[in-house]
This record gives sequence, structure tokens and C-alpha cells, in this order.
Amino acid sequence: MAMKSVFITMGNTSFDEFITCTSSRATFQVLRRLGYRRLVPQIGGGRVVPDSFDSTSFSLIVYRYKCASRATIRDSNLIISHAGAGNCLEPLEEGKSLVVVVNEKLMDNHQLELARQLHKEGYLFYCTCSTLLELLKSEDIIIETFSS
Repeated sequence: MAMKSVFITMGNTSFDEFITCTSSRATFQVLRRLGYRRLVPQIGGGRVVPDSFDSTSFSLIVYRYKCASRATIRDSNLIISHAGAGNCLEPLEEGKSLVVVVNEKLMDNHQLELARQLHKEGYLFYCTCSTLLELLKSEDIIIETFSS
């Protein structure tokens, strides 16, 4: 049985708060409870660079830039992304469970508008950095990620 993994993607942008919240010990614990054993963040150009580690119960494999190729997306069970349009499309085309994290600090928050509309249509879940753990713990996300 393949190891369940989560791919986190930023593209070329910088969103340090997103990397901090997705690479926290609390996030690792929630993901482990959901059956995930590997977290692969592609962190983009920000200042926050978590240390990779590999243990018997969980692995964190950090990339500054990693092409979000179809194979990378296909090999992941869950995608967590910033809410840019480009980062939403490929996982959806591959039929993957997708959580987008909206950057609340953007002036013209087109990310929130896009995330709300795609959620309303049933394509993805969305949250902010402050609500990510709550979303990951919710029944809806558990059902969705276990069905992938």
C-alpha cells in the first residue's frame, strides 16, 4: 500500500504565513491522524524554510521550487495550495481533493472570490491560515480525503 501524502504548493509566490501554518507540529499531528505519512511542501520564494525530516511515522520533504507536474499531483492524495487560479486547476483536473488557503493580506482579494465560487460548486475546500487546522479536523474533509 502506498504511503498517503500531501503536496503543498505555492508556485513562485511568497506566502510565509501559509508555509508556517502548513509545516507546524499541530498540522503534522492532524495529518497523521488522517492517515497521511508524508508532507511535501513546495515553499516558493518566501523567507520561511522548514527543515526536512524523515521518521518512522512521518516525513517532511521540503522543496524551494518543485514543478507541480501531473505526476506529483497524481502521486499525492491531498493537495493544499494557496488560492491562486493556476494552482487550483491542475489538481481539479486530476480529480484530487483540494484545500486552498486564501491570503487575507491581499488588497484586491480575488483569491477569496475564486475559492468561494469553486467551493460553492463543490470542487474544493477553502480556509485561511487561522482556520486550516479546524478544516482538516472537520468531518467533510475526512470523508473527502479518504475517498481519494
